[in-house]
Parts: sequence; structure tokens; C-alpha cells
Amino acid sequence: MRISRSAACLAVAIAAVCLSGLSGCTKADGASQTSLTVTGSTTVLPIAEVAAEDFQTANPGKRVLVAGVGSSAGIESVANGTSDIGTSSRDLKPEELTLGLVDTKIALDAIAVIVNPSNPVTGLTKAQVSDIFQGKIKNWKEVGGPDLEIGLVNRDEASGTREAFSKFVLGKADFDPTAAVLPGTGQVRSVVAQAAGAVGYISLGFVDSTVKALDVDGIPANEKTVADGTYPLWRNLHFFTKGEPKGLVKAYIDYVLSDEIQNTIVRDAGFLPITAGGK
Repeated sequence: MRISRSAACLAVAIAAVCLSGLSGCTKADGASQTSLTVTGSTTVLPIAEVAAEDFQTANPGKRVLVAGVGSSAGIESVANGTSDIGTSSRDLKPEELTLGLVDTKIALDAIAVIVNPSNPVTGLTKAQVSDIFQGKIKNWKEVGGPDLEIGLVNRDEASGTREAFSKFVLGKADFDPTAAVLPGTGQVRSVVAQAAGAVGYISLGFVDSTVKALDVDGIPANEKTVADGTYPLWRNLHFFTKGEPKGLVKAYIDYVLSDEIQNTIVRDAGFLPITAGGK
């Protein structure tokens, strides 16, 4: 069977990323007065990690363990008591609403549709994005680009970003099952950065010069369009707790919600303070 050059390049990029290894997860040692665990979304990870480091510095003797394993895993871990906080880049599913979880929204984010910087396409309609990720549009020339096969890069089913993207873009339709599936935001970005025909989606906070974010329905993904709600692919980022947060858990959450963290760490990570708008 003949494999197209575009597909071969995508496969090479994926192999390179996978061989580089995935980040290890920190094993939670249980909740106590001096230690807490924060587990879940890789999108929320930069906020949770840096805030944890600063919180520990400001509170000697306190320990915050953070792991990025996906939103669904984070929600499951806080629901079953193996984590104190479950971080998520998606809302709870209907079947999760009965788990007794309390939602604290900690930031605003957008999902950016990304392509390789060499791709001349600068924007797509939401309908075109939907058709691409369903596999209906297979070549960039169909949307005004070069005669180049589209290489789809998707996230795994535990990803909150995938869940939110599906809700925003696909509705009840299914993703193309032939798409490459990767476990983390960084892996998606790395593959798209290396494969000329690739397209994926990541949190706006992870977009850098190695990839290009496309306009959607003529609207760029940036702080202004997320804050005013005009960019169509925006969402809240969440901390979930089993019941109302108390003690060290509440202290850490309050720290993340403080003006100091919201206007430094949250913004430095490419997100917007939860008070910025877009709700």
C-alpha cells in the first residue's frame, strides 16, 4: 500500500514525540494537614504547578503534589478520594453531577485550532473545522490551501480539551477514527510543529511560535476575543473538590484565586483571570 508523503511525515513526527517520553505522574501520598494532591488536566497543569511552588514557599512545611493525567482522571481521582483537588478543562458530564463535587472556576481559556507555520491557511469556518475533524475534508486545497493531505491529530478520550472541542465543534458527530491520538497538549503541539499537513487543537495558553493558530469564523483567538466571548471556542478551567474545600485545600484554592496569582501566573500561562469575562 502506498503511503502519501504527508501521512509519512505525520507518522515520523508522532514517533519522534512518543519516543521522547511522557512526563511522569506524581503519586499522591494522601491528604493531610501538611500535604495535598492536585491531579487532572494537562491544560491546567502550568497554573497548578507554579502556584503550588509559590504556595509552598509562602507556607513552609506545606506540600502540594501536582500531576497532569487528564481531566477525566482528575475528576475520578477526587471523586474516589485519591486526590484532594481534581483539575479539569471541561465541565462535568451528566453522570458526574451526582458525585458530590464542588466546582471552583479558576481561569478562562480558549481552544486554538493549530497548523504548521508553513501552511498558508490562516482561518477556517467552524463548519470547515467540523468537517475536517470528521474526515469529510481530507486535503488542504478544499479550504483554499495547498494540494496537501490533511493529517489529523486528536487527543485521547480522557482529555477535557477533546471533550470541550467535540462539544463546540462536532456536536453529536464523531471524530474521524483514523486520526492520530496523543495523550497530552505538548505532544499535539510537537507533532503539528513537525508535520506540514497536520492540524490539531490545543489550549490557547500553549500556542507558541512553533505552530500557528487559525481564526475561526473570522475571529482570532486572543485575550480580547476570549474576554468578550466573541471567539466561539472558549471555556472555563476548573478545580473540583469532594464537598466544600476546607483547611489546606481551601487555602491553596484561595491562593490560586488571589489577585496576585490571577494577574501573574494565570496570565503568564496564556489564560485569563476568571473575572475577565466571557462567562
